[in-house]
This record gives sequence, structure tokens and C-alpha cells, in this order.
Amino acid sequence: MRNSSAGSGLLNPLFPVSDGSYWAYTVMLLALVLFSTGVVGNLALMCIVWHNLYLKSAWNCILAGLALWNFVVVFFCLPMVVFHQLTSTRPLGELSCGLVPYLEVTSQGVATFSLCALSIDRFHAATDPGRLQMLKVEPCQSILSKLSVIWLGSLVLAAPELLLYQLMQEEDLLVVDICVSEPSVALPEGVLSVVLTYQEARMWWMFGCYLCLPLLFTLACDMVTSRSSSSSASSSTTKRKQYSREHWMRSTIMALTILYVACNLPEIVCNIALSYISVPVPDMFPVAALPAVSLISQFLLFVRCSVTPVLLLCVCRSLGQAFMDLCPGSASASFPRWTYLKHLIRDSSRRCPKDLS
Repeated sequence: MRNSSAGSGLLNPLFPVSDGSYWAYTVMLLALVLFSTGVVGNLALMCIVWHNLYLKSAWNCILAGLALWNFVVVFFCLPMVVFHQLTSTRPLGELSCGLVPYLEVTSQGVATFSLCALSIDRFHAATDPGRLQMLKVEPCQSILSKLSVIWLGSLVLAAPELLLYQLMQEEDLLVVDICVSEPSVALPEGVLSVVLTYQEARMWWMFGCYLCLPLLFTLACDMVTSRSSSSSASSSTTKRKQYSREHWMRSTIMALTILYVACNLPEIVCNIALSYISVPVPDMFPVAALPAVSLISQFLLFVRCSVTPVLLLCVCRSLGQAFMDLCPGSASASFPRWTYLKHLIRDSSRRCPKDLS
């Protein structure tokens, strides 16, 4: 992969075709698939929730907020990582060196707190039967308050990532950009101490907050609500609807949790294992092993961001039906407004708020 085009100053691993170029073509093909799937899927999910009044609940808006951050990671971070992998050059220099990890960790925080919020919403739906008869449309102020807690918490907790990395360059035939996990000594003393503390505790912080917290929170809420769900399965029509809704909510949360843990667990386990190895890492593994592991962990993050909207459209019946209504080839594509009015009339018959009366 050390071939360079004449006078370009950048590595060109795609030409001429050699053993190294096969790896570059594989990375580019996988990146294109993830990029197209993530951009289309997350945009579709956000547009569905935004343009359908009967879908504007806190539950769906949390999913739309998760799709927004997944879109940001796929649209911005994925091209940056692939470009650096292929050319060993950072497009935005020092800015991308800290911004890309910051956006990635923020996306993990949004996913973590979204899973916790969805579990709380499911718990309320299981313990309060009256919520089933309520209109799905919620006030904008209530939705924004829940989203602000998720987003602000994620942005603040990931702030040290902006100051944790520095851009360094090495001369190896061409100039190679490398992001080093080493805070700048020019930072103020108080800020530098916070960043150094975060650097030392980062591995266990990622393990506890971004892996154990959503997993334990989801399992605890599932065990608590499973008892009330089992008692709701009766011959009553209302209780059958409530049990069906709880089952759908449980399937959605469990699917998101499994995908989240499966994509985050390999990186966290690998970091913990490497930290406790007594033998020096360069003596134990080949030179290209650690960069390959880092690239795989980042691609697992991109896989989660790209697969999440597809999973939601398949598991959530209301979102999937709204997506099919917008597809040109579907049978109901010619009547999207009729579908909207049908749901609105059905929900309004249960409880008509003042602003829709």
C-alpha cells in the first residue's frame, strides 16, 4: 500500500493492483455499503417520525434522535476513517483527530441513554394501564425535555475526547499522520489533570457506562415488567392490546441491546486484555495487528449505526408500515394522507386533546 501517484503527495493503494490493493478495495467496498445503508436508513427513520403526527411520541422521537447521531457518525466519521486508512492522511488535520473520537463516543452515549429511556418508557407502559388509552402524540415540550437530557449528558461526558488526542507526523517515504492519545501540555493545569484522569480511567469508564449500564438497565426493567406482562395476558380486549404493545416494546429494546452489546463488546474486551498482558505488545503481536484491531472496532461502530435503522424498521410495526407507505412501489403509497388520517381519527376517538379538538 506504499504506492503513490506521481506528484500527488498522497498514498494511492488502489493502483497499481497488487496484494495490498485488495485490502484497500475491500475496505472501500465495505465502507460504501455501510455508508449507503446508514445514510438512507437513518434519514428515512428521521423523516418518518418528523412528517407523521401520529408517530410523534417520546418513544419514536428517542429513536429518531438515535438515528440522527447514527447519521452524523456514518456521514462524517466513516469517510474520515476510510480516507485516513487508505492515504495515511487526515483530511482536516488536528481538527479531525479529536472530533472523530468525540462524535463516536457521543454516539455511544446517546445509544446508551436512549436504551435506558426506552426501558423506563416500557416500565411505565407496563405498570400504568391508562397509558394505553392515551393519544400517542405528546407535547413538544415533554419530548424535548427527554431528548435534551440524553443529548446533553452524552455531549458533556464525551468532552474529554476533544483534548485527549494530538496529531503527529512520521516520515516514511511519505508523511504519515498519526493520532496519539496524549494530552497537550499547553492545556491549563486543572483541565490537564481532568483529561489525564479520564485517560487513565477511560477503559473502565467505557466498560461500566457504555456497556454494563444499558445491559443491566435493560435486563432489570425486563425482569420487573415481565411479571406485570404475564398477568396482562387475559381474554379482555384492552389487556390483550396492552400485552401486545408490551411485547412489541420488549422486542425492540432487546434487539437494540443485543446489537449494541455485540458491536461494543469486542473492542472493550480487547482493550482490557491488552492492558493486563505482561509481555510488551509489539513483541507479542505483528506490527499491523493493532491498527487492524482498531480499524475493526471502528467498523463495528459503523455497522451498529447502519444496521440500527434497518432493525427498527423491521421490528417496529408502526415505523415499518409508515416506511412502506412512502415507498413508490407499495400498494398504499398513493394514499399516505389517508393512512395518516386513519391513525389520527383512531387515536382521537380515544382522547381528543385541546389543540386537536
